[in-house]
Parts: sequence; structure tokens; C-alpha cells
Amino acid sequence: MKMPNLTVDFKLVRKIGRVLYGLVFAVLIIIAGLVAVSIFNIPGNYKLFVVQSGSMEPAVRKGALVVVKPQGDYQKGDIITVVAGKKVTITHRIFGIEEAAGQTSYITKGDANNAPDGEKRPKSTVLGKTLFSIPFLGYPIAFAKTLYGLILLVLVPAVLIIISELFTIQNETKRLIQERKKRKLSLTEGVEEKIGEEMIAVEEKIKKAIKK
Repeated sequence: MKMPNLTVDFKLVRKIGRVLYGLVFAVLIIIAGLVAVSIFNIPGNYKLFVVQSGSMEPAVRKGALVVVKPQGDYQKGDIITVVAGKKVTITHRIFGIEEAAGQTSYITKGDANNAPDGEKRPKSTVLGKTLFSIPFLGYPIAFAKTLYGLILLVLVPAVLIIISELFTIQNETKRLIQERKKRKLSLTEGVEEKIGEEMIAVEEKIKKAIKK
């Protein structure tokens, strides 16, 4: 059975490639920026945290990114983020407030949980009140903080930059070849032209192979 003759518009492919390149690069830059912001404080003392469980659904979804800011006082019903252990934070709603010996403690509860948390949260452990949350954005940020995520965050932009530079070199080579054909070439220029012609010949072979 004869295969249909497929024609590939390489100019269109390159345009699409440039658009995808820009989008991927922009997304990676945004994620890298959010990761940096989640590690360091934002001006205004805002903080970013990733919600790892569904205990606050539907108000705060699992995998959401929450924006938190410290407050002078916290009220019943506020959603707060507290330190619950070494490198562990919990984002729950204030279920009750207790005052004892001049110290304020909060009883917290996840909206999806049947009972309040077993441990009271001293005010000193409260990192701030949740101002708003962005669903699903926490997933890429949490992944970017892992070893594989960090490698991907560095490797993908590097590969994209290399590919972009290769295309730029190829286009520049074609332009130089056309210009030098209009004038007498020196020995060095002749060698450079030969290399450029070889690159173009390889590209033509790829085009013919795809058409087949």
C-alpha cells in the first residue's frame, strides 16, 4: 500500500517551536520565582506555602498555594498556618481560642475533619493568616523543591537555550553563505562555506526522509 505523501511546512514548525519555547521558558521562570519566594519572605512579610492534604477542602484544595501574612490578632474562623514540627506546617481554621497564664493558644480544625486537632497551637507558632489560595499551583512548586524538580528546572531551560542557539547559528550560516557567494572568497571563508553547505545538505536529507 502506497503511503500518502506528507508535506511538512518547516517554517510553520519553527514558528510553533518558538511559541512553545517561549511558553515553556516563561512557565519555568515563574515556577522558579515562586520557589524562591516560598523560601524567602516577600516584601510586606507575605509568605507562600503549599497545602499537602485535603483536610481544609473545599475552602482550600489539596495542592493549592496559600498566601499568608502575619496578623496582630487572630479570630475564630480565621484560616491560619502554624508550625507543627521541623519543616512541617499545617493550614487549618481556628476552632477555638484559649487564654491561660497570659498566653494565647488556638484550637484548630480542618474543615474536612470530624474533630479538632489534638494539639493546641500557641500563638508563637502561628506564621500568619491565609489571605487567599490558588488551586493546583502548589504541585509544580512542591515538585520543583525536590532533587528531580531542581534538575528539571535547570536542565530544561539549558536545553532550550542550546536548541535556540543552534537554530540561530544555522540561520546565520545560511546568510553568510549567500553573502559570500557574491564576492571572491578567501581560503578561510571557503572552508566555512563548505561546513555551512554540509549543514544545509543534512537538513535537506531530513526533509526528504520525512516526505517519504
